[in-house]
Amino acid sequence: MNKNFMSFSIIFLGFCILLSSWFISQSLTSEQVNKTKKEQFRYELISPNDSNIIIFDKQSGEYWRKYIEPNEGPTDWENQTSPVSQSLN
Repeated sequence: MNKNFMSFSIIFLGFCILLSSWFISQSLTSEQVNKTKKEQFRYELISPNDSNIIIFDKQSGEYWRKYIEPNEGPTDWENQTSPVSQSLN
């Protein structure tokens, strides 16, 4: 009887270890998925006309603008404050 109890205890311990490792792995992957979903829709690409591209950061309210056509303005990205945040102040 003691031998049967010992083998049952070892099997039960192994099952508990497997079950707890599965719970831990599920919690880690669900946390990564939630973080990825939050960052997925953070930026929005806006093209108001043929020569401008705007990338808007929804989290901070900043946006970057770039002119596509040469000699029509700045050719580098410019970080600008949001007009929405200025009207709220």
